[in-house]
Amino acid sequence: MLANTSRLVIIAFIKGDLLYICDAKIEKLTVIENITALLAEKCVGIAGAGGLGSNVAGALVRSGVGHLVVADFDTVAPENLNRQFYFADQVGSPKVYALQENLQRINARTKFTLFYGRVTTGNARQLFSACHVVVEAFDLAGEKEWFALWMMQNLPHIPLIMGSGIAGWGQADTPRVQRSGNLYVCGHQQATPDKDMPLMAPRVVLVAMMQADLVLEILLKNM
Repeated sequence: MLANTSRLVIIAFIKGDLLYICDAKIEKLTVIENITALLAEKCVGIAGAGGLGSNVAGALVRSGVGHLVVADFDTVAPENLNRQFYFADQVGSPKVYALQENLQRINARTKFTLFYGRVTTGNARQLFSACHVVVEAFDLAGEKEWFALWMMQNLPHIPLIMGSGIAGWGQADTPRVQRSGNLYVCGHQQATPDKDMPLMAPRVVLVAMMQADLVLEILLKNM
C-alpha cells in the first residue's frame, strides 16, 4: 500500500502478522547521507594529473571524496587543453596547483595533498601509503609498468586502478575492466594501430570516468 502526501511518501507492507510503515523519502535521504559521510572520510591517490588524472580528480571531487593526493611534475601546456581539466589562463602553471584551483571551485571542503615532482621509488610510499585507493594516470608505458610493479610489491593491499588504450576515437563500446587481485586496468586493452594516433577528449574522458567509477565501487562496496 502506498500513501502519497504533499511532503511524504509512506509505504506500508505486511509481513506475517506485523504491519511495517516506513517513509521512503527519509530512507533515501539516509542512504545518500551515509554515502556522503563515508566518501568524505576516504583518501584517493592520483599518480599523474594529465588527461586521465585531472578528469578522475574532477569526478571524485564532484562525488564527495574527502581527500585527494595528487602528484605530477608537469606544467599546463596549450596542447593539453583539448582533453585535460585546465583552462587557457593556466598555461605555464604546475598542473597540481592549477588542478587544485579548479577543483576547489567545485568543492572547497575537499582536502588536497599535492606533490609537484616526479613519482619515484624513493617517494611513492610516502605519497600513497595512506590512500584507500590509488589511480595510475601516467602518460608513458614505462612509467605505468614500474609503478604497477612497485605497488604490487610494496603496497599490495591498496587497490591500484590503471588506464590503458586512450588514444584515438571510436569503439566506445569496447572499453572494459580487467582485474588481477588488487590490480585493475580500465580501457580498450589494445595497442593503437597508428602510433601517431592523437589523444582526444572523448576516449580519454571515457577511460577516466571508468577509473573514477571503479574507485567509487571499491570505496562503497560495503554499503
